[in-house]
Amino acid sequence: MLLVSTLIDRLALVDAVDEMVGPIKQRDRGLTAGEFVASLVECLVGGGDFLSDLDHARADEVGAQLRSVEPPPSTTANSLARRFGGEQIAAVEMANAHIVRRGFASLPRAQRRQLQAQRPTIDLDSTEIEVYGAAKRGVAYNYLGQRAMRALPATWANLGVTLAADLFDGATDPRSRAVEVLHRALDALPEGLRRPIVRLDSGFFAEPIITAIRDAGADWAVAVPRNPAVWRAIRAVNKRSWRPALDLPGAHVADLDYQPAGWPPCRAVVRRVRYRPDEISHNPRARRRRTIDPDQLALFDAGNAGVLYSYSIILTNLRGRPDRIEHWFRQRTQIEDRIRDTKLGYALRHLPSGHPNVNQTWAWAAHLALNLSVLLQAIAYPDDQRAHAKRLRREVLHIAGRLTSHARRHVLHLGTDSDHIIRGLRRLDRLRPAA
Repeated sequence: MLLVSTLIDRLALVDAVDEMVGPIKQRDRGLTAGEFVASLVECLVGGGDFLSDLDHARADEVGAQLRSVEPPPSTTANSLARRFGGEQIAAVEMANAHIVRRGFASLPRAQRRQLQAQRPTIDLDSTEIEVYGAAKRGVAYNYLGQRAMRALPATWANLGVTLAADLFDGATDPRSRAVEVLHRALDALPEGLRRPIVRLDSGFFAEPIITAIRDAGADWAVAVPRNPAVWRAIRAVNKRSWRPALDLPGAHVADLDYQPAGWPPCRAVVRRVRYRPDEISHNPRARRRRTIDPDQLALFDAGNAGVLYSYSIILTNLRGRPDRIEHWFRQRTQIEDRIRDTKLGYALRHLPSGHPNVNQTWAWAAHLALNLSVLLQAIAYPDDQRAHAKRLRREVLHIAGRLTSHARRHVLHLGTDSDHIIRGLRRLDRLRPAA
């Protein structure tokens, strides 16, 4: 955990939150807003799943000396989190933007130049967080009949960090929040980057969202829901127009003559993937069946189909070869990986309180924990492949050591297999503390 506390110090997380949020108590005693958020983030990065894990962290007297902030009791944390209303949560998001910019500026020069050479891609997607108990406030039944809240993070895909996020009840359409979240995400990008691109799934296929993205100075690409007009356009594609897809055997890509009425100027790209009849389920609820042309599906159900094709469609204002656009858009699954890591690795899979302010604070602590883990690996271990939360803890963070004192100084003794810890600390120590 010394790596985490060192990074928090170098990125000045506590100062950034304190500056943006301001005081949360009338008396100047106890933890500040920044110290409280930092302690909660450290708990989540270290593997905490509940507010009660703060009590376990407090019981670790030796480990507490390696943390940036002494963790508060869980009851105190619950009380402090209730003070984070809408303005304070917005301020935490602004502090997160400062952390991302400082982290970007602290990256190794080669990695920073690589990101500057690319066009930044912002992915937007929502995820359900099912909750239990009738006393939970701010939740609602979603379309699956679950009592849930819905998180809507916007991720800078190139670096893998969350730029902006909302948390609202499960009955609210995420499209109603999409434009606001995207505007905040675009504002949070570091300066000196190229024109951004926003990548969306079919749940955000709406002309007002696309127009707002264009007006904000960004390009866009969105998955298209399949409808009769789309199927007619696919059937009209010339057989000679199909070209092999990149890094996807058995798939082909072509331009598609399709544009919804009233939309900004754009183009459509379609991908087809070939399947044998024995690879398609006869269950009418099978997801893959929805991607097959209804005419082909009818032949398949009648037992007369020899080959079937699954189709995916993209609408975009990007120029270039269709196979390259499709290959880039296929990487949209990165945001699903980020959301999965935030939920399984940093405890966003549940919400710890019946009070909405506590849950909002918890959600942003989870986003900050993900960002810190990404920046820690990018700065301290730039040559290694990024690890998810559990692997990061197993191989880097949860390493045993012995802490001794000598001449009023603490000395941390690590095992002989901890060279990577020392290497990471040296790289973090070379960073100047943020002003």
